[in-house]
Amino acid sequence: MKAASKRLLSRLPQAGSFTLNVALRFAALVIATTAIVLAAGGWLLDRQIIRSLETLHELEFDELSELIGPRTDLTVEELSERIGRDTEADSALYYVQINKDSGTALFRSSNLGATVLPDMAGDAPHWTASLGSVGAVHISEFRLGPWHMQIASPLTPLRRLLRDYLRVSGLLLAGVALASVGLGFGFARLALRPVRAIRETALRIRGDNLSERIPVPAGRDELVALVQLLNQMFDRLEASFRQVRGFSATASHELKTPLSLIRLNAEKLLRHSADDPIAQSTLGDLMEETSRLHRLIESLLFLAKADSGALAIELKSIELRGFLQEFAEDAQLLAEDRDVEFRLGCSDTGMVRGEPNMIRQLLLNLLANALSVSPRRGVILLESIHEDGHWRLEMTDDGPGLPDDQMARIFEQFARYIQPDRLEREEGTGLGLAICRSIADLHGGTIRAENRRERSGLKLIVTLPGT
Repeated sequence: MKAASKRLLSRLPQAGSFTLNVALRFAALVIATTAIVLAAGGWLLDRQIIRSLETLHELEFDELSELIGPRTDLTVEELSERIGRDTEADSALYYVQINKDSGTALFRSSNLGATVLPDMAGDAPHWTASLGSVGAVHISEFRLGPWHMQIASPLTPLRRLLRDYLRVSGLLLAGVALASVGLGFGFARLALRPVRAIRETALRIRGDNLSERIPVPAGRDELVALVQLLNQMFDRLEASFRQVRGFSATASHELKTPLSLIRLNAEKLLRHSADDPIAQSTLGDLMEETSRLHRLIESLLFLAKADSGALAIELKSIELRGFLQEFAEDAQLLAEDRDVEFRLGCSDTGMVRGEPNMIRQLLLNLLANALSVSPRRGVILLESIHEDGHWRLEMTDDGPGLPDDQMARIFEQFARYIQPDRLEREEGTGLGLAICRSIADLHGGTIRAENRRERSGLKLIVTLPGT
């Protein structure tokens, strides 16, 4: 008996357990949905009752209008003679009152007694009011020549109907609540049984043991898809750990020089007055190195997010020719500053799916790379070609080109190739083309490099999917 009780208790959900949370949330969802449906039903019922009353008022007005006839000079006695019998027959349903524009009552049905219907003077065709002995009524007002007729119906029977509806709805809601808790617990136990088995294996995968994976069960159901998804997540997690470790080591190494310069310049500033020319020069160096450090950090963070899959982008349709023409205006200014000519060559019309800011950043990085290797009065050419549902962006420079073994390496982080006959440019970080590759990957495209065939120079080719 005790053993059976323990087994039963072990199957019950514990406070704070995922099974209990799923059961309670399932029950809460069912109860909330039922309550909303019942409340909406009550509101719709109330509105439908009011609309039905207004329709009945219109029919009663039509009937009374026919009895009154076209004359508008009837006396009180004549009005009572023509519609008194009809209003008496419908006294259980309607209160009727006819007023002059001045507010004087010409006729009031006998069931009103001493009660007078409030005169809204045409402010609203329908309204609800509470009258002393009569109680709550819904009133409709109609124009009848120089008079206005008010027809009202008592709301007490209708509100009693709504109270009965609410009472029945409360009982239904209580029954649904009890049933949903039991069903929610059963559903949670059944749905989470495979997850509990996965949990045992997943617990063994830790930061120091990221290579272990959950065994994939046989079949092709949702459980298999879940296990495969978790294994893919662990693959990305392992890759992210490696990237973070590599990022930390690489960033620390790369940031040593600018940080040292910032520190040395700060020390110089302490030894010189603000108006000293040397101090001003030092401040310029400090700002330059700070800017360089900022660009470096931003580039590293972008690559870390992109490589780990944590960077989500929103793709939009871009009219490529207009986009490239706007870019060319800025590119020409940057090229003129280096005494280089920038040209926008063949540019097909059409749309491309992409994130505008990222594609612009990709083009700027390609341009910066081309400017860094182009000789004075050299030419940089940008072309866009649409073929086979894809866009190919080609940026060509007049630089010395690259050896074949460097074509793929230049897209790696911090990879910089130094020509034997020239000095390395200090402003480069070796991250520009790596960022280009990450942006192309985020758009489902590719990037590659090849030497020009007709003369020296490098051509960088970006392929992006079309719309």
